[in-house]
Amino acid sequence: MRKALTGILSLAVLMGTVGATGAATAAEPAAEFASTTADANSTDIKDRILAIPGMSLIEEKPYAGYRFFILNYTQPVDHRRPSAGTFQQRITVLHKDTGRPTVFHTSGYGLSTTPSRREPTRIIDGNQVSMEYRFFTPSRPQPADWSKLNIWQAASDQHRIFTALKAIYAENWLSTGGSKGGMTATYYERFYPRDMDGVVAYVAPNDVVNKEDSAYDRFLATVGTKECRDRLNALQREALVRRVPLQKKYKAWAEENGATFNTVGSLDKAYEAVVLDFVWGFRQYYGEADCGSIPEAAQATDDQVYETIDAYSGWSFYSDQGLEPYTPYYYQAATELGSPDIRQPHLDGLSRYGYQPARNFVPRDIPMTFKPRVMRDVDDWVRKNANRMLFVYGGDDPWGAEPFRLGKKARDSYVMTAPGANHGASVAQLTDADREKATARILAWAGVEAPAAAAAPLARFDATLDTADPEVVRRQVRLP
Repeated sequence: MRKALTGILSLAVLMGTVGATGAATAAEPAAEFASTTADANSTDIKDRILAIPGMSLIEEKPYAGYRFFILNYTQPVDHRRPSAGTFQQRITVLHKDTGRPTVFHTSGYGLSTTPSRREPTRIIDGNQVSMEYRFFTPSRPQPADWSKLNIWQAASDQHRIFTALKAIYAENWLSTGGSKGGMTATYYERFYPRDMDGVVAYVAPNDVVNKEDSAYDRFLATVGTKECRDRLNALQREALVRRVPLQKKYKAWAEENGATFNTVGSLDKAYEAVVLDFVWGFRQYYGEADCGSIPEAAQATDDQVYETIDAYSGWSFYSDQGLEPYTPYYYQAATELGSPDIRQPHLDGLSRYGYQPARNFVPRDIPMTFKPRVMRDVDDWVRKNANRMLFVYGGDDPWGAEPFRLGKKARDSYVMTAPGANHGASVAQLTDADREKATARILAWAGVEAPAAAAAPLARFDATLDTADPEVVRRQVRLP
């Protein structure tokens, strides 16, 4: 550890850490983390984990070579006022060996309860702790005080989980995540820079100035070939030209499936939001080689246009039922994170609403105020204080148009881009030189020895364990 934690710290220290505002947080009784003698002395890892006060078992699932636990952990709703109530936050532990390093992973969204291993976990051949982000169900306080959903509170969730488990997993820790998970790992490092020994943040957007999004326009105007760009733009435009017949299909689908559109405001607004996501969605998850599957707009039937938009954007998403699971993300986008606004000039005269803001996708009874200083603070901190941080981006991913950047004071930190990769970019997709360097640094941060030859993952590829979960790989396109 950069600054080793010895034993289990009292919450008077943990919760007294200075937050983003500089105000010390309220203290909780040190007894919070006291273990029962019988369980603490057990050699069984499940007993040791469950000896942590506030930790309870939901389920253990078998997986060869590991033990996989789905758990609930009691967290304060407000880390500045721990007495103001608690909620149950789900976590998972993929246990290999307490003598191995540990990776702390979060997607920034809900939690997969299927055993899986993130790329850094495979590289270091370690344990993995995964956290469900607060306010994603079922890890949501009841009643939900949405003002307690912010990046500092979420970082404090991670800090308490880490501190509770550090007594068991005493070797080095790395944090990681992709997209919003990469953002989450970065924010955690900003507020608790002494917890982790390294950070591997994948495809993490950095929307420093929410109202200035021209970088996205420049990206979409230049990525790939002109032939592919023109084909995508033409099909997207055609979906608005044929708004009337295609909306009949959309309305029939909605009636058949009981879909409603109260949050976004109307079926027409939902229809246009899906269509305007089409080009971004293609670039986010697919590549130039897939462009041939896009039908020529002029020759396409109504069914072909409708089905193609559905395949890359998803007609169901802007229904109330599609949006509801992602209310926490859109709330954060509209209060702290920011969200893209793209012009799409080829749709001029056809678009009625433009690229709609995140506020449109949150129920109106949830109050929100945007705080422009939050992302500026994180960006400034990363530029000046990054230490043992690796940012990995995909060269063809629109979210990477506004990346994190490093300043002169950054130490042992890197921004690397995988050529031709999309929103699923990985260390494995980097150029040979970058891949070897990134892998070597990850191994060093984890405190394990690299192979004698070129640095490579220590664990063999497992087609089941190392295949990314569908919920991580294929989310709706407006979500990082």
